[in-house]
Amino acid sequence: MTQTANPDAQSLAEWMRRLAEDQDRDAFAALFEYFAPRIKAYMMRSGSDDVSAEEFAQEAMLMVWRRAASFDPAQASVATWVFTIARNKRIDAFRRNNRPELDPDDPLLLPAAEPMQDDKLEEDQTADAIRTAMADLPAEQVRMLKMAFYEDKAHSEIAEETGLPLGTVKSRLRLAMGKLRTILGDSEL
Repeated sequence: MTQTANPDAQSLAEWMRRLAEDQDRDAFAALFEYFAPRIKAYMMRSGSDDVSAEEFAQEAMLMVWRRAASFDPAQASVATWVFTIARNKRIDAFRRNNRPELDPDDPLLLPAAEPMQDDKLEEDQTADAIRTAMADLPAEQVRMLKMAFYEDKAHSEIAEETGLPLGTVKSRLRLAMGKLRTILGDSEL
């Protein structure tokens, strides 16, 4: 196949169509001959060294070969599509190379320390006191407290599940918390 030095958009679209439909090697060769040097130059202008720019061009054109069937001329021109692939290859490489290394001694990666026995005892006593106090509340208030605090549901979710207006849900939760404060004293809550 003889290529022109500067094919027009129609020629590029025709080569892409032949590549997508028939996996035409001549059409791919023409696309490669036209785009590979342009991609390499684009990558070098974007800060890549010669070797990396060549690799990006190769990877981009390989992706053009593999994904030719997904090209949609209604969405973009061939050049836009090809250069978007090339740009994305460079971004992926940048992200891959600039990922921070994990420090195994990072305190955030260490398991949480076991609580002290007196702290654990205090937590258990508080939990028992709350359970006992909740037993003195009406069942509907207990249900709403469990949904809000144990199941971590938003007031709007509780309203939707119970079929109650949002204002009623908020009022019942406020009333239940007030009763718990009275039963337990402010120090527990």
